[in-house]
Amino acid sequence: MPESLTRAIRWDTVVGALLIVVLLLSFGFVDGFGNALNLSFLIGNTLPIALIALPMTLLVVSGEIDLSVASTAGLSGAVMGALWNQGMTIETIIPLCLLLGVVCGLINGLLVTKLGLPSLAVTIGTLAAYRGIAQIVLGSDAVTDFPSQYLDFAAGRIGDTFIPYAFLPFLVLLAIAVVALHATPFGRSVFAIGASEEAARFAGIRVKRQKLILFTVTGLMASLTGVFWALHYASARYDNATGLELSVVAAVLLGGIDFDGGKGTLGGAIAGVFLLGALQNVMSLQDVSAQSQIVVTGVLLVLSVLGPRVARQISVARAGRRAASTPTS
Repeated sequence: MPESLTRAIRWDTVVGALLIVVLLLSFGFVDGFGNALNLSFLIGNTLPIALIALPMTLLVVSGEIDLSVASTAGLSGAVMGALWNQGMTIETIIPLCLLLGVVCGLINGLLVTKLGLPSLAVTIGTLAAYRGIAQIVLGSDAVTDFPSQYLDFAAGRIGDTFIPYAFLPFLVLLAIAVVALHATPFGRSVFAIGASEEAARFAGIRVKRQKLILFTVTGLMASLTGVFWALHYASARYDNATGLELSVVAAVLLGGIDFDGGKGTLGGAIAGVFLLGALQNVMSLQDVSAQSQIVVTGVLLVLSVLGPRVARQISVARAGRRAASTPTS
């Protein structure tokens, strides 16, 4: 097994263990955490982060990033509300919103791959642009009268269990993403691009096409998240999902995905997502202010970058000491 993958798995283990510890402590010491209604809220509120984290993981592994995902979700929700006000059916609106997400992702991808612009700068720009368009489309209105069956699916849970209906399709998408990243030639090419784009080109990998696909899929999933957000919270507004990109990036990096690309696993990213979601749920139950929760998310973002790097430095130092102490023949 490659050394980089071994290190990523070790960090995944740390994050997974920390998630288990946080859950056990929360069940034992936080009032109301363990009841089915709260657990369904935890999962439902974490799903928007988890949905975008799936393609974002692949994108970061390839050495790129998309900070416009929350604005794409907000634009999708705004268009959804505007079209609903115009009398279109929800069955027609949702595919159109998903197509809009594809276009948004495609724009990001073309700017990065065809013009050679850095994805960080490009998606900061489209972050502002997509949010501005969302405000133009819907203004300050809030659309809430969507069909009840869709609202029930997005916010409801299976019987008396804590499992939301929407969690089941997420598991399907998660399985697809895991297979795509870790068990297909496409996934291996994503790791290769992140490790060395030049070497990937020499190996015959069509780097620009792969990145364009990743940006497009990320836009698609962001728009799906926007649709889910509007239905889950029964409100389509231009400012839906504001700030969500910070939580997504924090969760993905916390899960051990290296910002430099080429390292990490999807399991670690999802563990990071639900660790962040559990911490936010506990803070809400303890009446921690929203501003303080943002501070905690920012601190976790810093730690998620430092943690794997410190772990690698310790590993390298130990390997050096072992090499130095090994007698030469």
